[in-house]
Amino acid sequence: MFYTIKELIEQSKAYPSVAELMIATEIDNTGRNKQEIRQLMERNLEAMEASINKGVAGVKSLTGLTGGEAKKMDDYLQAGNFLSGDLVVTAVRNAIAVNEVNAGMGLICATPTAGSAGVLAGVLFAIRDRLGLSHDQQVDFLFTAGAFGLVIGNNAGIAGAEGGCQEEVGSASAMAAAAAVLASGGTVEQASYAVAITLQNLMGLICDPVAGLVEIPCVKRNAMGASQAMVSADMALAGLTSVIPTDEVIEAVRRVGEQMPSAFKETAEGGMATTPTALRLKEEIWGTDDK
Repeated sequence: MFYTIKELIEQSKAYPSVAELMIATEIDNTGRNKQEIRQLMERNLEAMEASINKGVAGVKSLTGLTGGEAKKMDDYLQAGNFLSGDLVVTAVRNAIAVNEVNAGMGLICATPTAGSAGVLAGVLFAIRDRLGLSHDQQVDFLFTAGAFGLVIGNNAGIAGAEGGCQEEVGSASAMAAAAAVLASGGTVEQASYAVAITLQNLMGLICDPVAGLVEIPCVKRNAMGASQAMVSADMALAGLTSVIPTDEVIEAVRRVGEQMPSAFKETAEGGMATTPTALRLKEEIWGTDDK
């Protein structure tokens, strides 16, 4: 079992990959055999792909606040006149698709939460064809992400209600960046730098859901998290590092989360949630508190 990124790097040397280290950890923790563990992860992969396809086809949330924008991004992508690279735009489209499905009460795979479910799926299915990832390699991508997420969850957090969106979309983005680095042939050390770069740039991000719903700004925040993961992965693969060790970055995230006011921790009492338009939408959806 590993509890820090430093331990993850050291222990991974005894295994063919970080994915295999994560599987071994799951075997120890759950008592399941390798085949059972991989089959469970394959179900997650299937759910991710299905949610992307459903979202791109077009869905609407029950409130009507979100929906249909993954389809717009797909149209934009197909037109080919985008400013960002095709993989970044694809990751953004995918992330929006998953979170629109979530807002529409559809089936998604929480990675690591429902509110941040679009990031990892968005990145994986954006780079899958470019890297020629086989089915097994896609499953390994998820195990790799899980290994880095395990460390972040144990030492900082993964929930917006606990430490703001820096811990929710932040952790998902860091996981995706690390897995993308290793899927691209990078080293475990480079993957750890991708985690550090990602968390540094999302540190302090608040959780401010309009009307208390995981829609605004959550859907587009997943899109930005996916794009950050892609950029972080490229930076790490290019040889950029982090002056601050990754474990220290994760510790800093924890401290920021603890210091963050409760108004910015999924309570809908600050940020976007308290703008005049957001308050009007809240009243339209939930009614007034007056009896």
